[in-house]
Amino acid sequence: MIKYASFCLLVCIAITACKNAATTGSSNAATKDTTIVKDVHTQSNADSVIMKHLDLDIKVNFETKQIAGVANWSIENKDKVTELKLDTYDMSIDSVFADGKLVKFILDSPVKYLGSALHIPISANTGSIAIHYKTGKDAIALQWLGPQQTHDKKHPFLYTQSESIYARSWIPCADGPGIRYTYNARVEVPKGLMALMSAHNPQQINDSGIYYFDMEIPVPAYLMALAVGDISFKSIDEHTGVYAEPGMIDKARYEFEDVGKMVGAAEKLYGPYRWGRYDVLVLPPGFPIGGMENPRLTFCTPTVIAGDRSLVNLITHELAHSWSGNLVTNATWNDFWLNEGFTDYFEHRISEAMYGKSFADMIWELGYQDFVAAVNDLGKDSKDTWLKLDLKGRDPDDGLTDIAYEKGAHFLKLIENTVGREKFDAFLKKYFDEHAFKTIYTEQFLVYLNDNLLKGDTALINKININAWVYGPGIPANCPRDYPERFKAVDTTRTEFLTGKPISKSITATWTTNEWLHFLRNMPAKLSLAQMKFLDESYHFTKTGNSEIADVWFVMSLSADYKPAYPAMEQFLSSVGRRKFLEPLYTEMMKTPAGKEMAKSLYAKYKMNYHPLAQVSLEKIVK
Repeated sequence: MIKYASFCLLVCIAITACKNAATTGSSNAATKDTTIVKDVHTQSNADSVIMKHLDLDIKVNFETKQIAGVANWSIENKDKVTELKLDTYDMSIDSVFADGKLVKFILDSPVKYLGSALHIPISANTGSIAIHYKTGKDAIALQWLGPQQTHDKKHPFLYTQSESIYARSWIPCADGPGIRYTYNARVEVPKGLMALMSAHNPQQINDSGIYYFDMEIPVPAYLMALAVGDISFKSIDEHTGVYAEPGMIDKARYEFEDVGKMVGAAEKLYGPYRWGRYDVLVLPPGFPIGGMENPRLTFCTPTVIAGDRSLVNLITHELAHSWSGNLVTNATWNDFWLNEGFTDYFEHRISEAMYGKSFADMIWELGYQDFVAAVNDLGKDSKDTWLKLDLKGRDPDDGLTDIAYEKGAHFLKLIENTVGREKFDAFLKKYFDEHAFKTIYTEQFLVYLNDNLLKGDTALINKININAWVYGPGIPANCPRDYPERFKAVDTTRTEFLTGKPISKSITATWTTNEWLHFLRNMPAKLSLAQMKFLDESYHFTKTGNSEIADVWFVMSLSADYKPAYPAMEQFLSSVGRRKFLEPLYTEMMKTPAGKEMAKSLYAKYKMNYHPLAQVSLEKIVK
């Protein structure tokens, strides 16, 4: 471990390297004195040519499963280079115009993970580029759903998932988190369907099938989003609301009753919500992740709809991104923890403000358990367990693990515990204010942390041991962990069950999802069939509508070969596309010969219900 002297050296180097970029917050603002490495996951030259504004004009064709149109870019050739380089992935480029004149372009052969660089000749004074293009059949950001793959099963549906570097598969762009631009769009869709984007949105289907959008705040490409389908809207309050298919809208509106209160709680902690409206779109079942923090319109999985508002902390997380991630953005995917670690910490603080400390303590503990599992999975000495990652030559999705979330959040919690909550809250509010709508590297944050909070205090720096967290593997020795009082009763109940004693219904009657997850997660690897049957008859886990509990239960059922749960598990696998739930189930099936046959059969049967990103993950498991 690097001690205080080394950290001081790090800070001195970082101050020289980062001061200017920290002030402007733009990856485009790097100067000749800056030693920060270029984003290795974009082939664009947005460090030389500023991408100012995108005027997008596209048509969505469900018959050909293709988006076609024109991406009109306003640029500033600040370094007077002779070409503009942009990112594309499996895309056909029909023609390119520079300041209205047709120009010859070059589309490179694909580079693994990165796609094909598009080379466009420009002059020192070129101000606009118009790219006429069509998406390809392997555009990984897009999931095209037939009516049978939606909730209502009446109309087709399309949605995008642009994080991490998939915007380039539906828009030719400079696709890096440190590259921000404003945009507006004209989107033509089949009549009778609604289009939504990460922008100002309509609230009802129009007669023309043509929708117009505007995002006047600069955003990076990974926050570009589009959804098209039979979609309804219901208001929650003046500034918040929910979109969903008509057959899901009432359930969704009920589930998200407290979203407006969440926004208020967040604002009291770290300042105003700066994006205007905050709405949520509940997508069809194939959505591969829990939620995506697209500005003004969070995309979320229907697995959050439990009927009792027990899983809405997922929305708390996506809302928190409106400050950490969307407002202040990690400059590269190597700095991903600056996005998710801050958001996880902020989510827990919102939950504490709304539901009390004992509730938040349980979320912290479940997160710590995820942290331990991630380290065990990656290896305690793996550099992938550092906060500052090195993803050169790799898929940036390799860094989208629980390390960024949980190690990052626990690092911030340690700082809070060390300096005191009042000081840390003031620091975070100032951090969000001073870096609003800007990007930041890990090294810049360390400089800002030292200048504005630690201020060279040797005792504080030694106590926190920053290098062990940011540039060290595994779980640091000083990781904060306060075991929740409410989990102690859960542990006692589990022990009594395992020793054959009856479970007190009066105790479990008040348990939340958090307590049940802790109860089930920490069971032995394999229970007896009699134990599984008792739990199922007592608590009806096989029939639960809570997706978090169901997933853990189905994994336990596979381990114990508890066949009564298998039909419900198949139904779950057929109707859920969230990787967090799919991967553990298919992994558990692959552990036995009979399970392998089951996994291959079920995957072949339901593969097309899963997003292309989920298919990539699952095909590494189901071999």
